[in-house]
Amino acid sequence: MSSGEFKPLDEKFLVEYIKATPSLYQVLGNNLHDLQIKEVGDGNLNFVFIVQTSSGSLVIKQALPYIRCIGESWPMTKERAYFEASALEEQGRLCPNHVPEVYHFDRSMSLIGMRYLEPPHIILRKGLIAGIEYPFLAEHISEFMAKTLFSTSLLSLTTTEHKSAVAKYCGNVEMCRLTEQVVFSDPYKVSQYNHWTSPYLDKDADAVREDNFLKLEVAELKSKFCERAQALIHGDLHTGSVMVTHDSTQVIDPEFAFYGPMGFDIGAFLANLILAYFSQDGHADDRNDRKTYKEWILKTTADTWSLFDKKFTALWDGHKNRSGDAYLPEIYNNAELQRIIKHKFMQELLHDSLGFGAAKMIRRIVGVAHVEDFESINDAARRADCERLALNFAKMLLKERRRFQTITEVVLAIQKSHS
Repeated sequence: MSSGEFKPLDEKFLVEYIKATPSLYQVLGNNLHDLQIKEVGDGNLNFVFIVQTSSGSLVIKQALPYIRCIGESWPMTKERAYFEASALEEQGRLCPNHVPEVYHFDRSMSLIGMRYLEPPHIILRKGLIAGIEYPFLAEHISEFMAKTLFSTSLLSLTTTEHKSAVAKYCGNVEMCRLTEQVVFSDPYKVSQYNHWTSPYLDKDADAVREDNFLKLEVAELKSKFCERAQALIHGDLHTGSVMVTHDSTQVIDPEFAFYGPMGFDIGAFLANLILAYFSQDGHADDRNDRKTYKEWILKTTADTWSLFDKKFTALWDGHKNRSGDAYLPEIYNNAELQRIIKHKFMQELLHDSLGFGAAKMIRRIVGVAHVEDFESINDAARRADCERLALNFAKMLLKERRRFQTITEVVLAIQKSHS
């Protein structure tokens, strides 16, 4: 079926494609007589089809040659599908409990066939808006981050293995450039794609563009993002890239994947929990003031970092006799030196995570693509009040991230900013 040429999917063509692709047809039990197809791609970039029969189900995702939420005026490489499929396969190998299986990849069609995460799985962001608690979320997401980040870093790999992997993902440069633009550049200048809750946040947006100290800090983070090939990162690990049930957590959509700073993934996830926290007052009503739920979000934020720290360092300890090339055992050969190295590494990683997270928060309020947590608050004035609190906290965090020694201090600062 694959002709070597790209063709945008529609339902008729998709049926023909599945019939001609054994790896997909078999998942559906080689049976299409009660086939149901639903296009659910409500994101910014892609077509996403849920395909179901009584014998099986799957998801088909196709990358389009432009940003879907904007249109053909903003072209985008289809090759991102190759890097997404590669990352899903690699991260699935390292953490199979929390990454959906890939059944098929067609590079010419920029098409991935993968496991359908059936109901009651929903996008985590929607669950947070609805006020649903997920008791295993911190446990699961910390496991995903610890295993994928440690195992693809020089703490585990030789420099030869690491550089080979870095070279493979260097081709995802266009997606990296998009991140550079929307996270580290556009919010700090006048850009045609920026928007915010106007007129309420007009002065707040001006203040971001006029804050010299903020610009100096974000420049440092941009340098790290562009220059530090620390580990294979998801590249867009927000609460819209995670699907959940009460006891399942699945990480999806790694089309921004490349070898970058670990803190970018950790920070993105923590930042989106914090955004969810600040949005809760906008979703509160007479029946539910959301105070208990806000406490759960903050506990989950703290637990996510604390569990990540514990799991990551446990992997490190388990590798000390067969470690990667970062810290050779014959050099770092005593317990005290190893303790100092780990403390220094994890402290810098916390500060990186806080900085990148703060930058992600800022772009979600005064940049191009916002979050449903705030956008679903219908009263614009009420929405702006929530966004301003989040924006002010993010600006402080970006500038003062190095003064925080623990995640508990960060949580206390969030509570203080909201009191």
